[in-house]
Formats: sequence, C-alpha cells, structure tokens
Amino acid sequence: MKIIYFAWLRSKVGLAEEIINPPAQIQTVEHLLNWLEQKGPNYQAALKNRTVVKVAVNQKYVGFSHPIQLNDEIALFPPISGG
Repeated sequence: MKIIYFAWLRSKVGLAEEIINPPAQIQTVEHLLNWLEQKGPNYQAALKNRTVVKVAVNQKYVGFSHPIQLNDEIALFPPISGG
C-alpha cells in the first residue's frame, strides 16, 4: 500500500510517501489512520484532528469508512480551497 502525504501532513510525518504493509485487520481508511497514529508521535501530531484530514483512495475522495486493499494508493492532505 502506498501512502502519500501532502502539505503540512508531509511536514509533520516527515515523509512525502511510504510503502506500508498493514495487518490484515486494517480494512477501512479509519482503521488505517488509527494504525498509522501508532507509528509514533509525528504520525499522532499529523492525524490527531481528523476533521482537517482529507483522504483519496486511488485518486478518488473517500470517507473514513471506505474499504482499502493492499494495492491501493492512499493520499492524505488538508482541505483544499480555491478561488
């Protein structure tokens, strides 16, 4: 599974992207975020306020209950505003 971090999430985690192999019980975006938080304080700081974390799975915006698979690309980013 490929995780891509954007903007301040990248800064807080300290990585632009990573390849991970989460345990089999990680089946939704929410499970994944909970698991990532356990990887250390930098992940906890980045993911503590989920209301400002947006997620895309395979380049489509999804909610936290969306199912995930090992071959997915998951992007984590702050809300995007435009004008």
